[in-house]
Amino acid sequence: MSQDTGSSTDTSSSPPGTSTPPGDSGIELAKRRRWPLIVGALIVVAVVAAVAGWRFLGSESASPNETAGATLTVVTAEGNASEQALVEFIGREVAPRYGIKVAFRGLADSTTLNRAVSDGEVAGTVYQHKLWLSQVLEANPDFEEVAATPVFRWGFGIWSDRYRDVADLPQNARVSLYSDPANEAQGLWLLERAGLITLKPGVDKWKATQKDIATNPRNLQFVLLDFAAQSRSLADFDATVGYTEYYLAANIDIAKQIFAPPAPDEFAGQLTIGTRWQDTDNIKNLVAAFKDPEVQDFLRTDPRVQGILLPL
Repeated sequence: MSQDTGSSTDTSSSPPGTSTPPGDSGIELAKRRRWPLIVGALIVVAVVAAVAGWRFLGSESASPNETAGATLTVVTAEGNASEQALVEFIGREVAPRYGIKVAFRGLADSTTLNRAVSDGEVAGTVYQHKLWLSQVLEANPDFEEVAATPVFRWGFGIWSDRYRDVADLPQNARVSLYSDPANEAQGLWLLERAGLITLKPGVDKWKATQKDIATNPRNLQFVLLDFAAQSRSLADFDATVGYTEYYLAANIDIAKQIFAPPAPDEFAGQLTIGTRWQDTDNIKNLVAAFKDPEVQDFLRTDPRVQGILLPL
């Protein structure tokens, strides 16, 4: 390049008998400088086209839900050992009779796992009851999911570090409930069944809130906590209301569960599937496997789930 720049101002280096047109070397210089830009632009276009093509192919790839012989993954939130035991039992003992392969996978949170179900990345989840699912779908209108069949009831009760019976709870007792609307409603329903409050006549108990309390003779004081905080805070309250699984995971003695009737069917854990694949052979067989009577026998007898996942 330094030679080109010199030739534009000094023609003494030209061969004898030749002349250099004025500005000719400058034109050559400009041409040479454009080549790297052109090559670079072509490379960028090629990369963009390749990425676009990859995305297109990826979006068009078949879901395992509609692929014969594919492994059907059933997900729950990470750390749910009892639900993992259930899915792995079905995959090992039940699914082969229905001509399918089933595997377990844990995902980080409710939105992530429900998106995976809706998109067909996984076959289903047993993470939620119908009311929770309705909240998920309301918050994410692009999700396409449906509850296919109830599978189990969760152990759910009133816990206390201070009292042995719900009748012993004092006036103005501080009681914690889950902070999400679905499980707050289940907690209020449980307190009504324990005789501690009554709900207004005709209220939809799936969706009850504290505003729907008709009578509260002990003037219970409610505090809303998330799942992780509930069991950890047991010593700070007169009573807490929550899932057995979380308390046992926190090494809390089951004897501190002072009231735990069977959960209503409305709060049964559902096998939830993607709507787009509900008529595929794979998903039909998956639903049939989860309905198999051997699943209920497992829930009644296996120590890994007893007291946590209850038979229907």
